[in-house]
Amino acid sequence: MEFFCYHRDRPSSTTLRYQLLEEYWSYMDRYAEGLIARGPTLAADGETPTGSVHVVDLPDPAAARAFAFEEPNQQAGIYRDVLLFRWRNLLGRTMWEFPGGRTGGNRYLVLGLGPARGEHGAQPAGPTVPPGEDELIAFGPLLSDDGTAWLGTAALVRAPDPDAARAALADEQYADIQAHDWEFGGRR
Repeated sequence: MEFFCYHRDRPSSTTLRYQLLEEYWSYMDRYAEGLIARGPTLAADGETPTGSVHVVDLPDPAAARAFAFEEPNQQAGIYRDVLLFRWRNLLGRTMWEFPGGRTGGNRYLVLGLGPARGEHGAQPAGPTVPPGEDELIAFGPLLSDDGTAWLGTAALVRAPDPDAARAALADEQYADIQAHDWEFGGRR
């Protein structure tokens, strides 16, 4: 089962985050085989972390909760909250298989949250891979724990700017679309 996890930092937690870096890397090394994508979201300066994204294949929702909440930065109070959803890899690849590589261009985490209701309160069926797939690093629906309810969409996108990144999602399907600066993660 694939899961999308987004830990969002508390303000002023950067110093502690860097102090725990080796403990964090050691923890993530245990999950390396199941990682589909990972990396920090960044403030406008392009340097200061604002969160951590992990898309990971795990046995079940209990294992996903353990992954998210036993993470050293979470345990130390660096994060203000955690978004954790079942996810489905609609591209069928990892970020390391992205044809555009690790560098070049701006990268974004795009979240389409809270599917908008259609006529008569009907919920849309969920996302389909949009045109321009070669700019998508990762793309898939955010799902309930049992995988039956579509709750939104998460995409990692290479785009010239945040507005172009948001365009990867059909905006009429979402109550809110967010774009966060993001970069490929992993040990440097």
